[in-house]
Amino acid sequence: MSAQKLVALLLWPLLVACSDQRAAFEIGSRQHSLTLIRVHTFFWERTASYSLVAARMPECMRRHEMGSGGAESRVEVYAPGNDAWILKQGKRLYVVETRTCEGFARLASEPEGGLGPLQGSFQVRSGTLTWIAEPKSENSPPAEAPAAQ
Repeated sequence: MSAQKLVALLLWPLLVACSDQRAAFEIGSRQHSLTLIRVHTFFWERTASYSLVAARMPECMRRHEMGSGGAESRVEVYAPGNDAWILKQGKRLYVVETRTCEGFARLASEPEGGLGPLQGSFQVRSGTLTWIAEPKSENSPPAEAPAAQ
C-alpha cells in the first residue's frame, strides 16, 4: 500500500467525524415548528454548535444561531404564549417567536411572568438528537395552534 493511501486511510475517521443532527418540535402541524440543529464536529469534543429554525409556513422561516454548548446538552422548550417560545439550555435562555420568525434573543434572566408551560425538550438519546414531548396533564394548556389569518 502506498504512503498516500495509508495517510488517507488513517485520516478517514477524522473526515467523517462531523455529525449534523436535527430534531423538530411540531406546533400543531408540520408547517409550524421549531427545529434544533446540532453540529458536533469531532467525536472527542465535548461541545457542539447549535442553531434553531423557527417556521410557520408559508408565512415565515428563519435560522437563528445559538452558539456553542455541551455536546449532550438538553434544550427545553417553554410556551409563554403569543407564538413566543423560550428555550433553556443549561443556564442560558433564549426567546424566539413564530409570528414573523424574525425575533430571537438571548435573555439575561427568566422573564417576570415565568417561562410558561414546558412543552418538551431536545435531548441526545443513544447518540441521536430527539424531540421528547412533555407528557400532557389535565391542567396543562395545549401548545398554541397556528395563528388564523
